[in-house]
Amino acid sequence: MPLLVQKFGGTSVGDADRIRAVADHVARTRRHGDDVVVVVSAMGKTTDELLRLAADVSSVRPPRELDMLLTSGERMSMSLLCMSLAEQGIDAVSFTGSQAGIITDTSHTRARILEVKGDRLRGALAEGRVPVVAGFQGVSTDRDVTTLGRGGSDTTAVALAAALGADACEIYTDVSGVYSADPRIVPEARRLPRVSFDEMLEIAASGGRVLALRSVEFARNHHVPLHVRSSFTWEPGTWVVEEDSSMEQVVVTAVTHDTSEAKVTVTGVPDRPGIAARIFRALADNMVNVDTIVQNVSQHGTTDISFTVPKVDLDTGLEVTRALAPEIGAGEVLSDRDIAKVSLVGAGMRSHPGVSATMFETLAEAGINIEMISTSSIRLSCVVRAGRVEEAVRLLHQAFELDRA
Repeated sequence: MPLLVQKFGGTSVGDADRIRAVADHVARTRRHGDDVVVVVSAMGKTTDELLRLAADVSSVRPPRELDMLLTSGERMSMSLLCMSLAEQGIDAVSFTGSQAGIITDTSHTRARILEVKGDRLRGALAEGRVPVVAGFQGVSTDRDVTTLGRGGSDTTAVALAAALGADACEIYTDVSGVYSADPRIVPEARRLPRVSFDEMLEIAASGGRVLALRSVEFARNHHVPLHVRSSFTWEPGTWVVEEDSSMEQVVVTAVTHDTSEAKVTVTGVPDRPGIAARIFRALADNMVNVDTIVQNVSQHGTTDISFTVPKVDLDTGLEVTRALAPEIGAGEVLSDRDIAKVSLVGAGMRSHPGVSATMFETLAEAGINIEMISTSSIRLSCVVRAGRVEEAVRLLHQAFELDRA
């Protein structure tokens, strides 16, 4: 019997009506002859409300206790869905992350999955029941409750699909798939019938919000086909699968943008071996993720190094680099929050010249200045002023004719 893992996000289970709709869909899938494992997020804005409540009672939030608090949101969703499934005549049983056998490291609020045991889920399936699992959570090797960070429910679903050998993992959300650009900015954006894992990784990393980056990495590494669908229309969406030759015919698949990063510039850095290593090792040791890096041409034995970090990590990044600057003989450390990144993603970029030229010409004709550039084999990104990034997305989507099927 085929096995599907179906994950439903916060908007999909946002209220009682939505939970009943999800239960109806799960019931229909089960009656169609498929085994189903369900993963749920917290209802609507529950997680945000819990964070606000924590802030109201204390300015000190120990990570362990924060994890204990936040996991309650998913537990509400799983229990309510099981009740709704029971009314549909479906025998369902709920599991927390720890009960489902999701073992993580000891990093509270951003734990990583080490192992999925899944014995209890297999037992429930063998009994003809539908397991409903709380996403976003697990249990650490120290036997503490942990949460998986942003997009953790997606990661839960993919990890369970890999561990249980599921035929596919369906990610249900409030959009009907992956688009060639953000439809809120580009009304002409097309829903993509399928993208490769590598393309989806670049889309997620460069600003696409449909799937969490870690879940796509997990799916690629464990060969789990993903199907991104809408829980409001139930129509077929976008498949994320292994790359094949037919995918390479498209030069550019999507235009993405990201306004969540800020730029840090360290001036007057001594141009000698080991200095850059010290800067970025210090940032890594403080859990600051660095994206684009640019080093200027050395003049008089010094250079400037600029790099981008998530805005949520900017204060930590500045603290680390400003403390280190006197030790390495560097000058000022400057920051800039008013930036954004626009990117082109496409597997066909590997073998088609001229993509960068077209991108740079398009932005230049509109008077949009490029401050930083980074590339991979299937991605080209430019850092521009935040106020012009939406215009850049629209112009590039038109320039590469992505509105055409």
